[in-house]
Amino acid sequence: MSADITSAFEAHAIDNTTFGHAEHVQVAYDLLRKYDFIDAATIYAKGIRTLAAKAGAPDKFNLTITYAFMSLIAERLANTQTKGFEAFTRENPDLMAKTVLNQWYSKERLNSALARGVFLLPVAA
Repeated sequence: MSADITSAFEAHAIDNTTFGHAEHVQVAYDLLRKYDFIDAATIYAKGIRTLAAKAGAPDKFNLTITYAFMSLIAERLANTQTKGFEAFTRENPDLMAKTVLNQWYSKERLNSALARGVFLLPVAA
């Protein structure tokens, strides 16, 4: 299934009604295993932005959330010997929570209009 969903994502042929958070994480994981970070992040961001636009909600795309999640997943991948998505998520269950970025970002900063179009660094508390 992993390769199928990622192939469909890359072809911009994903049904956004069945593309939840777990699928977002899975595609990010797969892209990061297939490409270097710069290419994976670009493909992922363009794909998510396209999904939001096709769903009639282009304002739902958030560049900060997209790049922050990709960065976090890439860091975890760099520090693991785990093979396969299921083992990776067992080792990193916090990635399966949409709120994982809350430890670095305030809700206001993460959901701001600026965060939607510009990658914002977290602000130290």
